[in-house]
Amino acid sequence: MHLDVQDLNKFYYRTGLGRVAQRAVRDQLTELWPDTKSETVVGFGFAAPLLRPYLEPSRRVVALMPGPQGVIHWPAGMPNVSVLCEETRWPLQTGQADKIVMLHGLETCENPTSLLEECWRVLGPGGRALFVVPNRGGLWARRDATPFGYGRPYTLTQLEVQLKRHQFVPTRHRAALFALPSHKKFWLRSSAVIEKLGRKISNHYAGGVLMVEATKQVYAPKKRGLKVDVRAPLRALEGGPVPAAGRVHRG
Repeated sequence: MHLDVQDLNKFYYRTGLGRVAQRAVRDQLTELWPDTKSETVVGFGFAAPLLRPYLEPSRRVVALMPGPQGVIHWPAGMPNVSVLCEETRWPLQTGQADKIVMLHGLETCENPTSLLEECWRVLGPGGRALFVVPNRGGLWARRDATPFGYGRPYTLTQLEVQLKRHQFVPTRHRAALFALPSHKKFWLRSSAVIEKLGRKISNHYAGGVLMVEATKQVYAPKKRGLKVDVRAPLRALEGGPVPAAGRVHRG
């Protein structure tokens, strides 16, 4: 079940709690991917709040938004880079993306298998994909007052197993959103401090969201036979009688 794009836009850009969530996840992302110069960065779901740091240095930025969610013009006041698409059929060529970040996409998709297959197709050789999902054991997944309270939350093991089943190789993982999912001013003002403390205590499990980076697993093509050139073959029968077909040599 996808949330409406207007609700997502309102949460991230018009509420204090949304700006806290945006900053916490984006800071982790820019630490993982500090440089995307001359690369194509693709976001799926509602990844727009995470893509702004990559608009200038990247060769191209595309914000894919699924049909059930809807689409808005993004970024505001700049040429639009958002595209409305089907969940499992992206308008991109095979291997075109160098980086893919998925936010509010996997946990709300009705067919996650086909979605991951499409993500694998679009990701280029040597590219990296980052999946941001609600943490099953976190507080944010238990409150439907935020977008992380919808869809299927994951544990780290569940997410990594699902990625491996679809030919992804998990490489790094982190957690974010250690602050409480509260709109109260005290918790909003304390969110930056809580986020730093949470990352020092446990940067892998305790946050409201899990972030798993993965690469594309590609198998070498199989050949029917292996051709080997032998420079100095052994001539075990050299100098002996040449056997003739149908005859038995008796000493």
